[in-house]
Amino acid sequence: MKMQEVRGLKPEERKKTLTALREQVRDLRFKIRSKEIKDSHRLKSVKKDIARILTFLNEQ
Repeated sequence: MKMQEVRGLKPEERKKTLTALREQVRDLRFKIRSKEIKDSHRLKSVKKDIARILTFLNEQ
């Protein structure tokens, strides 16, 4: 998700996306620790998406 995409979302969509991404981080952490997935790069990209949304919210 790029910053332009974040800016294009409505406020309620941003909150929904943020909640979904946080749940996804939690699930990915558990799956990585239990060795269900080896792709740990996905966790990094999801965290960056969360940071982009929070950065946009703090700018306002």
